[in-house]
Amino acid sequence: MNLSLNWLNEYVDVKDIDVKEYCDALTMSGSKVEGFEALDEKVKNVVVGKIIKTERHPDADRLTVCKVDVAKGEPITIVTAATNMKEGDLVPVALDNSLLFDGTKIKAGKLRGVLSEGMFCSIVELGLTVNDYPYAVTDGLFIINEPCEIGEDINSVVGLKDKVVEFEITPNRPDCLSVIGLARESAATFGRALDVKKPVVTENGGNISDYLSVSVSAPDLCSCYRARVVKNVKIEPSPAWLRQRLRNSGVRPINNIVDITNYVMLEYGQPMHAFDYACLDGSKIVVRKANEGEVFLALDGTETVLNSENLVIADEKKAVALAGVMGGFNSEITDSTSTVVFESANFAGASVRKTSRQVGIRTESSGRFEKGLDPALTAAALDRACELITLLSAGEVVCGEIAVENYCKEPRRIAFTPDWINAFLGTEIEAEKMVEYLENVGIKYDKASNMLEIPSFRADVETKADIAEEVARFYGYNVIPTTLIRGTTTEGGRNAMQEFEKKIENYLTAMGLNQIATYSFISPKYYDKINLPCDSELRNSVKIMNPLGEDTGIMRTTALPSMLETVTRNINYRNSSAALFEIAKIYIPKENEYDLPDEKQVIVLGLYGEGTDYYTAKSIFEELCDKLGVKITDIASENNVSYHPYRTARFISGDKVLATIGEIHPAVLENYGTDKRVIAAEIDMEALYASAKFEKEYTPLPKFPASERDISVVCDENVFVMEIEKDIVRAAKKLLEGIKVFDVYRSEALGADKKSVSFNLTFRAADRTLSDEEIDGVMKKILKVLAEKGITLRS
Repeated sequence: MNLSLNWLNEYVDVKDIDVKEYCDALTMSGSKVEGFEALDEKVKNVVVGKIIKTERHPDADRLTVCKVDVAKGEPITIVTAATNMKEGDLVPVALDNSLLFDGTKIKAGKLRGVLSEGMFCSIVELGLTVNDYPYAVTDGLFIINEPCEIGEDINSVVGLKDKVVEFEITPNRPDCLSVIGLARESAATFGRALDVKKPVVTENGGNISDYLSVSVSAPDLCSCYRARVVKNVKIEPSPAWLRQRLRNSGVRPINNIVDITNYVMLEYGQPMHAFDYACLDGSKIVVRKANEGEVFLALDGTETVLNSENLVIADEKKAVALAGVMGGFNSEITDSTSTVVFESANFAGASVRKTSRQVGIRTESSGRFEKGLDPALTAAALDRACELITLLSAGEVVCGEIAVENYCKEPRRIAFTPDWINAFLGTEIEAEKMVEYLENVGIKYDKASNMLEIPSFRADVETKADIAEEVARFYGYNVIPTTLIRGTTTEGGRNAMQEFEKKIENYLTAMGLNQIATYSFISPKYYDKINLPCDSELRNSVKIMNPLGEDTGIMRTTALPSMLETVTRNINYRNSSAALFEIAKIYIPKENEYDLPDEKQVIVLGLYGEGTDYYTAKSIFEELCDKLGVKITDIASENNVSYHPYRTARFISGDKVLATIGEIHPAVLENYGTDKRVIAAEIDMEALYASAKFEKEYTPLPKFPASERDISVVCDENVFVMEIEKDIVRAAKKLLEGIKVFDVYRSEALGADKKSVSFNLTFRAADRTLSDEEIDGVMKKILKVLAEKGITLRS
């Protein structure tokens, strides 16, 4: 399929896209490009010239010396042997250093002593024929009758300022054997608007039933047959724009009626045929199987003996066309034709292919029908042909059409399964983006029923795997991550998250914690034991249809109860202390109860024993974050009914909540039958992974010594130490290298609800040794900032 980009731009604007980029993008989206050709590359430096004066050559009777205006200053001189020009004519002029279609290079030179600064051109030298320009002659100059300007590039005048892309269309995509089909693919590939106007038919009296009747006796081989009649036909050449589009697409222009059928075939992909109405005996069209031994004479003069397996278009007495292959010589459009019957039909691909091979005739029409065309396409194609009849003033369309339809018009519907598509492709494409890709190629989405409606021209889309292919080709095959094939022979190995999980296990084990494993299904009573409110979203759990027992009826949405069960069991076994962790899965149900739940991984810590408090769990978590390269940016208070209200905090990195760490609420511990202090932590493993930094950065040893200062400040009991740290860092700016809390002190001497916090501050500059005066200045700024917050230096 040859596609003229000038023609394509009528439906989708791709003028700003380089042809190589266009070809690469269409190939990646599934429309394979074989190559492209710039039609103006074969003819260069040829312009329109106006002959302003002619005179005989002084030394040659058969040569004429012409003065020619080519809009380049003074007129140039051309010596020619042509005789069919006169003063005032517009002709193609090959200037000095020009290139002609056959590869000939033209240079200025003397002919019999007179300088010729170029050469006049015929249509042959421009790569054209009389089919392209019927008023031209083959053995003389091309006298231009087209609208043009003196000095204009001849390629622009004759429509060769165009690029043609050659596509290899696969057999399952006959919709792309058309300009509109490729325009749809181009629009979807580049995210551009597609503008295909509905044909408008202007009828001019009469009634088709007074002219013609149609019957189909082989409905299994002809799913649809449509016909219209055009009267008062004027057979003449098509306008230049239509001839140029046909030529650039590789089709030879003939006359307006035949050109219209070829034009519609290229534009819509629907082959058409035109019959001379005067040649139809009985004013009838009968779609039937051929009689055994019936002789048929094709348009190209080929005589064939048919059998009963061949489908023909016949009148009352004879076959006038081989269905889908070629028209008959006995109904050919001639210069004397005054009334035409337009045929737009859909024939069975297998039947057309058999007939084509049997008679040894392969045509553009048969090649399209063999691939299986959309029966619904016949209506738009026929309307477009009749619209062109009016546009070209080629005749008058008789009112009405005849349509014999033998196909199901109900569209095919496929369920929309975005999760399955992502799993199938190994992607994480949003459902809305998938719908956008699909609707760009005509596949409509009905949100109410969650069904996709497949257009009739996409017979290749039959299953959800085909839908996944449509998504993949516009998302981009080149951006889909590479994954190993699943199967028994697949090489084993951990993915990134599994490696991350293994690191956490190793780090926590190295810090003295013991790993445990608990069941993912629990009893609903577990939520009561951690004092979960009745309206909490965490109580919405996946119910097991056939549980092992009452205590294993649901899938947990939090792993805290499982950890507390294990901790209190150890307490009851009189173990004096324990430090436990579990990398657990929790299950968050979706709105549709039949959909699989979201599975999230969390890390749960459980600690108790002498000297174990909130700071123990905090230090473990901070050490883990340091190992994983996670930066804790904030620590905030946490209101969680399962934890002590004043001994619990939420740890944050950027906009992600990493963990909740705190002492278990005494009321919860009472539910578990213990009065020992228990510390727990719930860590979001996905947030931890997203915040981790796996690449280590090298920092050279400092060249200059550090200076340290200790500072103790008094603040309200409810002031977070980290807030004080932030204020100190903000005031000290770049000179502060490190800050550590080494004491928190409470005393009646400080006052009610007051505490003292002591910090060790380390100062260092990368380019010098800091003086005492510089450090004292920084300390004053720190104290000033703290004073503004009501935090004073401890005396």
